[in-house]
Amino acid sequence: MGITLTQQAAEHIQRHLDKRGKGLGLRLGVKPSGCSGMSYHLEYVDDPSAEDQVFEQFGARVYVSPDSLPYLQGTELDYAREGLNEGFRFNNPNEKAACGCGESFTV
Repeated sequence: MGITLTQQAAEHIQRHLDKRGKGLGLRLGVKPSGCSGMSYHLEYVDDPSAEDQVFEQFGARVYVSPDSLPYLQGTELDYAREGLNEGFRFNNPNEKAACGCGESFTV
């Protein structure tokens, strides 16, 4: 398994890297937070770590640290627009529950 990207997510990542003018991809990780225990964390990658796992689809790269990978294994990263709302969606098969506001989850 690993991390997969939808074409919409990959295009969104590439658009923002192009607009930013630098960067190799996007780092996807988890950190302790929120009422359910963990939250997703995204940041640009300019200098990857040697330990990072790299997943690439549709020309976009996602970097994941070994610490975060067990929580993210099998996750599909999607990007969607619904009305006035838009953003990344994390289709994570490891999630057992999520808080009501959607900001945190537990595995």
